[in-house]
Amino acid sequence: MDVIDQTNGSELPPVLHKPARRFRWILVLAVVSITLCALPAYFWTNIEAVLATQPTREPAPVPLLAPEDREALSEIRSGQRQAIDEIAELNRNIGTQQADLKRMADQIEALTTKIVALQNLPLAASVPPAAPPPAPRPILRPAKRTMQPSKPEGPVSVRGAPLTPETDSDQR
Repeated sequence: MDVIDQTNGSELPPVLHKPARRFRWILVLAVVSITLCALPAYFWTNIEAVLATQPTREPAPVPLLAPEDREALSEIRSGQRQAIDEIAELNRNIGTQQADLKRMADQIEALTTKIVALQNLPLAASVPPAAPPPAPRPILRPAKRTMQPSKPEGPVSVRGAPLTPETDSDQR
């Protein structure tokens, strides 16, 4: 048996003879990496719950303020409350306007659908089959008159020769 154990032990590469410490480090590194990725993902998906658990801080009254400063501070706070109320009212108005806009858009869409349906319906139902177009008439063109040059009355110069008036032989 000793010979078999020695031969099996010598055939293994030296890497396999070392303990599995590297495996433990790789496992620990993988667990830490997964944890570091999972925690932010959890907080990202549950941000409302995380923010709701944090207490809201209100400013503590400062006893060292003068009476005029206290009045000014109370006026500022009341102005802030009024601004918050106005903003809330504006947000409600915006919500109402958006709902009205959506309702109008739906009505326009319904009317557009009806118009398209009405435009397609009468064309198919009330239009009789189209009669063949009448035969085209031949185009009549006025006959062209051939213009003949008019014959001059009297002597005609040929090749630029000067004209002399002819005297009638009857007159002599």
